[in-house]
Amino acid sequence: MTNHSTKRICLWSLPRNISTALMYSFAQREDTLVVDEPFYAHYLSKSDAKDYHPGAHDIMESQPNDGQEVIEMILGNHPKPVVFFKNMTHHMLNLDFKFVEHVTNIILTRNPVEMLPSFAKVITNPTMKDVGYDLHSQLLDHLIENDNPPIVVDSKKILLNPEQALKTICRKLEIPFDSNMLKWKKGPIPEDGIWAKYWYKTVHNSTEFATYKPKTDDFPEKLLPLLNECQPHYHKIMKLSI
Repeated sequence: MTNHSTKRICLWSLPRNISTALMYSFAQREDTLVVDEPFYAHYLSKSDAKDYHPGAHDIMESQPNDGQEVIEMILGNHPKPVVFFKNMTHHMLNLDFKFVEHVTNIILTRNPVEMLPSFAKVITNPTMKDVGYDLHSQLLDHLIENDNPPIVVDSKKILLNPEQALKTICRKLEIPFDSNMLKWKKGPIPEDGIWAKYWYKTVHNSTEFATYKPKTDDFPEKLLPLLNECQPHYHKIMKLSI
C-alpha cells in the first residue's frame, strides 16, 4: 500500500538549470531521499534524443524504459518520510501528467536568454523538445486546473539568496528548513545518475550554490528563433514565481 504520509516532492526543471545543485541541497537532509531524473531512460527510449545525448545506451540500461513504471515507483513506498524527485519536464514524453495531482510540485525555471547558450554547449542545435519550456507551461495549466498549484521558482532567486529562498520553499512544502541544505561536500553523491560525468562537473566542483553572475556574452544568433519560442512560456510561468 502507498504510504500517504510520505511527502513526495517532484521538481520539474529545465536542463542547464540549478536542479542538480538543488538535489544536492535536499540530499543533505536526514529525512530526505533524492532520486535523480527517473524518466530519463523513458525519454531516450521514446525519442531520437538517444542519437545525440551522451551516454544514452548506458542510461537506458540503468533505468526503467517504461515511464508508467517510474510513475508507480514515485507513488509507491519509500524508506524516508520525504522523497525529492529531480525531473526534467521534457522527459515526460507521451505520459499523462495526472499523477502530479498526488505529489507536491516545484516548477524550477530559468531565463532562456541564460539557459539556451549553456545548453547548446552540450547539445548543439537544440529545439523546444530538448528544453521543455512548453511542457512547463502545460504542466502549470494542468496543476492550476486541478486545484494543485505548484511552487514556482526562478533559479536566479535561489542563487541571489540561497538561505532565504530555501526557507521560503521549505515553508511552502510544509517541511522544516534544515541549514545543512546550504552546504555539501565536493564531489559526486551516490544518488547521481550515470550521466553525471557528462553534465555535473560544475556541481561536483562545488560545495554550495554558486553566486549569481549575469551573462555577458552576446546571445548566439542561431538560437534566436528558439528564444522567441521559449520567452512567452517563461514570462507566463514567472507570473507565479515566489
